[in-house]
Amino acid sequence: MSDRVAAVDCGTNSIRLLIADVGADGHLTDVHREMRIVRLGKGVDATGELNPEAIERTRVALHDYVDRMIDAGVSRVRMVATSATRDARNRDDFFTMTGVELGRVVPGAQAEVITGDEEARLSFAGAVGELSSAEGPFVVVDLGGGSTEVVLGDSSGVQEAYSADIGCVRITERCLHGNPPTGEEVASARFFASQQLAQAFGVVPVERARTWVGVAGTMTTIAAVALNLPEYDSDRVHLTRLTFDQLREVCHRLIGMNHDERAALGPMHPGRVDVIGGGAVITEVLADELARRAGISELIVSEHDILDGIALSIA
Repeated sequence: MSDRVAAVDCGTNSIRLLIADVGADGHLTDVHREMRIVRLGKGVDATGELNPEAIERTRVALHDYVDRMIDAGVSRVRMVATSATRDARNRDDFFTMTGVELGRVVPGAQAEVITGDEEARLSFAGAVGELSSAEGPFVVVDLGGGSTEVVLGDSSGVQEAYSADIGCVRITERCLHGNPPTGEEVASARFFASQQLAQAFGVVPVERARTWVGVAGTMTTIAAVALNLPEYDSDRVHLTRLTFDQLREVCHRLIGMNHDERAALGPMHPGRVDVIGGGAVITEVLADELARRAGISELIVSEHDILDGIALSIA
């Protein structure tokens, strides 16, 4: 007999929903997945507060998600909020709103802030579930809007994890203002990414890893562009393997494009157009470091990530 659960991941850039059935063996069977760009964290880096309009965009999306949960007969729900809400001065406005909406499914339910360490562990659990243990140890990278989680582990679980204060929205707002960005802006972004990620590599011994797994919207979009998909197709993207030559070519192209050129790409979500270049800069720096430190030469892109980990955590 299966148990129907719902997981919601609310990050800096997007809010995502997974409704899944949990089998007796603990494996998930998808019922519904959905993603919306709400930009909850827009401007937080500069102002220290969540924009009221961003909270309202998030509320509208969550209201629709809750309607779907009710229709699907969900019995348990967990919503996690990550980088954008950790330090915002007005975060109580956000959490009160989530309590009103989630309470329609399970009385008393509310979004929770999780630490970067827990975010990393949930991402790892979701990302490696379909990969052979023989390919481990794995380094899983969850490249989000405001933070990037770097996690080392194998079939027995997580060994080390670190959440770096860098993501595609944060680096774009701080460094990449041109359309397209200037060479000086790109150089500044690379330096910023290298600085922030050096802290992660100081904690996580990635030299032990044999396989790199990338999750979340920047990575999946890069894979879709590399595959020349006419439109986004999650089944085609899932478990795509990109050599570093392929990866660098796509990243270089995305960084150098202007807004309209990126928007014209078939698999590009409108909400990622202005931040994918920043995500590509971070991805390039990651590839360079993992090649140097661990001798890794390809990236596996997984559609399964923290959402799956959240669902499994309440199974």
